[in-house]
Amino acid sequence: MRNAFRLLLTLCFVVPAFAQRDIGIVDVKGDAQVMGISVTSSSAELRNLAQQAFNAHGRYRLYASGGTFAIAFEPAGATAVTVTISRGGSVMHTQTVSGSSQRNALLRAADVAVTKTSGLRGWFAGKLAFVGERTGKTEVYTSDLFFGELVKWTSDGKQVIGPRWAPDGSRIVYTSYRTSFPDIYQIEFASRRISLLASFKGTNSGGRFSPDGSRLAMVLSGEGNPEVYVGNAQARQLKRLTNNQSVEASPTFSPDGSRVLYVSDAAGGPQLYTMPVGGGTPSRLATNISRYCAEPDWSSADPSKIVFTAGVGRGYQSAVFDTKTGTSKIVTKAPTDAIEPVWLADGRHIICTYRAANSRVLYIVDTETGKATRLSPTAMGNTGNASYLAP
Repeated sequence: MRNAFRLLLTLCFVVPAFAQRDIGIVDVKGDAQVMGISVTSSSAELRNLAQQAFNAHGRYRLYASGGTFAIAFEPAGATAVTVTISRGGSVMHTQTVSGSSQRNALLRAADVAVTKTSGLRGWFAGKLAFVGERTGKTEVYTSDLFFGELVKWTSDGKQVIGPRWAPDGSRIVYTSYRTSFPDIYQIEFASRRISLLASFKGTNSGGRFSPDGSRLAMVLSGEGNPEVYVGNAQARQLKRLTNNQSVEASPTFSPDGSRVLYVSDAAGGPQLYTMPVGGGTPSRLATNISRYCAEPDWSSADPSKIVFTAGVGRGYQSAVFDTKTGTSKIVTKAPTDAIEPVWLADGRHIICTYRAANSRVLYIVDTETGKATRLSPTAMGNTGNASYLAP
């Protein structure tokens, strides 16, 4: 049972060229629309970063000039950028945006441009926590969405998985095999302190904060079988939610914090279930797309959407389940496996891990158009198991 549980937990662990002048809105796959824009700046660094960001967004197509909107970014000090948005030669919006650095200010300014031109919530200024192997060992890293301001936080020398942000961005929890068995640890950024949160008898894994940061969901096997528990943010005052002979994994909260979504093989293979956070009768989600459904993430921007990993043929792809319609669809077309999906802030894009025999790479995928953009720099080596913190 221990080996099966560990296998489930570690599932599968287991670009831009300018075209001709835009003529307006391009229709892609029915009602999904792609908007032509041009992006300029007197700073080559800011221009390149802005173009990288918009190139990753499935709502936009970059052009050297013209397009529906012209967006200009100019330095406004060491930690600020001014964004100017024009349409048809007329300025429609200008704003100076501050950040923790000029790079961060540019990403925040680009988010302003996204909202002003499309009405969508921006996600460029979000942060990543992920597992990287740049040193040859799996360690926890954080960075901005485009791998700037990179920090390595652990030196465990053992397998680490599942870094997950606290909602306020002050800390993350992750699972480490420091003692040969999985335990849950916490990294506090202000003090750079790493502390042990859950090291009960058996296995301890899958830590995930509630939307308000006051609770932690996790999987513990101290009472003999891997079960879903919810405790306070310090992994104490534990309440056991599941009680069966099945394998449970990957708990996460609904956007309003009222329910826990998790994986169980009670039906004979991994499937998605929900349960009230206070306990009660589990309810299986009728995804009806695969006999293997795991690694779910519930969208805070659109609570009707759940992204997860689905078995497809001999591999795995990322899929989205719509709770309103009760339907599922595969949203990735990776030539390899596309696993470990998590939502970005707009409820449209996801980050997932493209995994081949000897490589793991993070990609942004637009779930409406299917556009996929590589994030991981080659110099980082294998990267995966990402968690996203909205700006």
